[in-house]
Amino acid sequence: QVQLVESGGGLVQAGGSLRLSCTASGRTFRDYAMAWFRQAPGKEREFVGAIRWIGGRKDYADSVKGRFTISRDNAKNTLYLQMNSLKSEDTAVYYCAATPRSDYLPTMYYEYDYWGQGTQVTVSS
Repeated sequence: QVQLVESGGGLVQAGGSLRLSCTASGRTFRDYAMAWFRQAPGKEREFVGAIRWIGGRKDYADSVKGRFTISRDNAKNTLYLQMNSLKSEDTAVYYCAATPRSDYLPTMYYEYDYWGQGTQVTVSS
Protein backbone atom coordinates (compact mmCIF):
# COMPACT_ATOMS: atom_id res chain seq x y z
CA GLN A 1 0.00 0.00 0.00
CA VAL A 2 1.48 3.31 -1.10
CA GLN A 3 1.55 6.01 1.56
CA LEU A 4 2.53 9.63 1.09
CA VAL A 5 3.03 11.93 4.07
CA GLU A 6 3.63 15.65 3.60
CA SER A 7 5.27 18.00 6.10
CA GLY A 8 6.84 21.44 6.23
CA GLY A 9 3.86 23.72 5.73
CA GLY A 10 3.26 26.79 7.85
CA LEU A 11 2.84 30.54 7.96
CA VAL A 12 5.39 32.73 6.18
CA GLN A 13 5.58 36.35 5.12
CA ALA A 14 5.49 37.33 1.46
CA GLY A 15 8.96 37.05 -0.03
CA GLY A 16 9.93 34.28 2.34
CA SER A 17 10.72 30.60 1.77
CA LEU A 18 9.46 27.19 2.84
CA ARG A 19 10.49 23.65 2.01
CA LEU A 20 7.86 20.95 1.85
CA SER A 21 8.69 17.26 2.19
CA CYS A 22 6.78 14.18 1.11
CA THR A 23 7.92 10.84 2.49
CA ALA A 24 6.79 7.89 0.39
CA SER A 25 6.47 4.29 1.54
CA GLY A 26 4.88 1.01 0.55
CA ARG A 27 6.86 0.17 -2.56
CA THR A 28 9.78 1.26 -4.69
CA PHE A 29 9.15 4.34 -6.79
CA ARG A 30 11.75 3.93 -9.50
CA ASP A 31 9.14 3.87 -12.27
CA TYR A 32 6.93 6.55 -10.79
CA ALA A 33 6.20 10.17 -11.53
CA MET A 34 5.78 12.29 -8.39
CA ALA A 35 4.12 15.68 -8.22
CA TRP A 36 2.98 18.56 -6.07
CA PHE A 37 -0.49 20.04 -6.44
CA ARG A 38 -2.19 22.78 -4.46
CA GLN A 39 -5.74 23.80 -3.72
CA ALA A 40 -6.88 27.16 -2.44
CA PRO A 41 -10.35 27.67 -0.89
CA GLY A 42 -13.03 27.74 -3.56
CA LYS A 43 -10.61 26.80 -6.33
CA GLU A 44 -9.79 23.62 -8.21
CA ARG A 45 -6.72 21.57 -7.41
CA GLU A 46 -3.90 22.83 -9.60
CA PHE A 47 -0.60 21.41 -10.78
CA VAL A 48 2.55 22.89 -9.24
CA GLY A 49 5.39 20.64 -10.42
CA ALA A 50 6.35 17.06 -11.20
CA ILE A 51 9.47 14.90 -11.41
CA ARG A 52 10.32 11.47 -12.73
CA TRP A 53 11.79 9.42 -9.87
CA ILE A 54 14.45 7.95 -12.14
CA GLY A 55 16.18 10.38 -14.43
CA GLY A 56 14.91 13.48 -12.68
CA ARG A 57 13.02 15.03 -15.59
CA LYS A 58 10.95 17.96 -14.23
CA ASP A 59 8.03 20.14 -15.20
CA TYR A 60 6.54 23.21 -13.50
CA ALA A 61 3.44 25.34 -13.70
CA ASP A 62 4.16 28.73 -15.26
CA SER A 63 3.01 30.44 -12.05
CA VAL A 64 5.89 28.95 -10.03
CA LYS A 65 8.71 28.70 -12.58
CA GLY A 66 11.86 30.36 -11.29
CA ARG A 67 10.55 30.41 -7.70
CA PHE A 68 9.84 26.75 -6.84
CA THR A 69 12.17 23.77 -7.21
CA ILE A 70 11.12 20.13 -7.01
CA SER A 71 13.65 17.46 -6.09
CA ARG A 72 13.88 13.98 -4.59
CA ASP A 73 16.19 11.94 -2.41
CA ASN A 74 16.15 8.37 -3.69
CA ALA A 75 17.80 6.94 -0.58
CA LYS A 76 15.21 8.53 1.71
CA ASN A 77 12.24 7.99 -0.63
CA THR A 78 11.44 11.65 -0.09
CA LEU A 79 10.14 14.31 -2.46
CA TYR A 80 10.79 18.00 -1.79
CA LEU A 81 9.35 21.32 -2.90
CA GLN A 82 11.56 24.32 -2.21
CA MET A 83 9.43 27.45 -2.41
CA ASN A 84 11.14 30.84 -2.62
CA SER A 85 9.84 34.37 -3.15
CA LEU A 86 6.45 33.31 -1.85
CA LYS A 87 3.40 35.38 -2.72
CA SER A 88 0.00 35.63 -1.06
CA GLU A 89 -1.49 33.81 -4.06
CA ASP A 90 0.63 30.76 -3.17
CA THR A 91 -1.56 30.25 -0.09
CA ALA A 92 -3.16 26.81 -0.39
CA VAL A 93 -3.13 23.25 0.86
CA TYR A 94 -0.24 21.50 -0.89
CA TYR A 95 -0.56 17.83 -1.81
CA CYS A 96 2.00 15.24 -2.82
CA ALA A 97 0.91 12.75 -5.50
CA ALA A 98 2.32 9.68 -7.24
CA THR A 99 1.54 7.61 -10.30
CA PRO A 100 3.21 4.58 -11.89
CA ARG A 101 2.93 6.14 -15.36
CA SER A 102 6.45 6.01 -16.67
CA ASP A 103 6.18 7.36 -20.19
CA TYR A 104 5.51 11.04 -19.48
CA LEU A 105 5.02 13.59 -16.69
CA PRO A 106 1.30 13.99 -15.97
CA THR A 107 0.04 17.44 -15.01
CA MET A 108 -3.65 16.72 -14.34
CA TYR A 109 -4.79 15.67 -10.88
CA TYR A 110 -6.90 12.76 -12.22
CA GLU A 111 -3.78 11.17 -13.70
CA TYR A 112 -2.34 10.52 -10.24
CA ASP A 113 -3.29 7.44 -8.25
CA TYR A 114 -1.92 8.14 -4.78
CA TRP A 115 -2.23 11.25 -2.62
CA GLY A 116 -1.00 12.54 0.69
CA GLN A 117 -3.21 14.23 3.26
CA GLY A 118 -1.97 17.74 2.42
CA THR A 119 -0.10 20.45 4.30
CA GLN A 120 -1.26 24.06 4.69
CA VAL A 121 0.90 26.89 3.37
CA THR A 122 -0.20 30.41 4.30
CA VAL A 123 1.62 33.45 2.93
CA SER A 124 0.85 36.74 4.65
CA SER A 125 1.18 39.99 2.73
